Amino acid sequence: MTDSVEFWFDPSCPWAWMTSRWVDEVAAQRDLDVTWNVMSLAVLNENNDVSEEYKAFFPRALKYTRLVAAAKEVHGQEIVKPLYDALGTRIHPGGSIDPDEVIPAALAEVGLPAEFAAHADSDAHDPQMRASHFEGINRVGQDVGTPVISVNGVAFFGPVVSPAPKGEQALALWDGVVAAAAYDGFFEIKRTRTREPIFD
Repeated sequence: MTDSVEFWFDPSCPWAWMTSRWVDEVAAQRDLDVTWNVMSLAVLNENNDVSEEYKAFFPRALKYTRLVAAAKEVHGQEIVKPLYDALGTRIHPGGSIDPDEVIPAALAEVGLPAEFAAHADSDAHDPQMRASHFEGINRVGQDVGTPVISVNGVAFFGPVVSPAPKGEQALALWDGVVAAAAYDGFFEIKRTRTREPIFD
């Protein structure tokens, strides 16, 4: 049986990156139909009282979100995951915080022209980006972040994992999420994070 999966990510979020690596690991071993969608931490927090340090991160994050949203509109759904992978590899395990370094390299990797980088600083596709963001958030409520994952039509925030499980552990966690999604009365399970994202 194919599991239908929708995944909402902000390219800058290390926790979404960890979860996406887990989904990739499961998809290599199970029959998943995954649709990758962009969401935005900047949009999520635009009316929230957040620290100045966190607020200073939003313009950089918005560049990546806008770039992915534009790529989807111009080149179609099939470009979203390769571009996310190209950006995320440089941002997360690569450790780069410079969009002027990350974006040209990511565009080159996925075969998009260098001038496409202009979309990172354009609000032309913000309506579509915001629509994608709220499609994910409205399925889970406002008191969450990224990632949002929908499994067979039931959406959750998370799972938040570090490091991303592999092999049988990845499949065991997946089976647990599928089981949780299958029960209409399941809403929340959580504990405090005790480690930072571990990239491998």
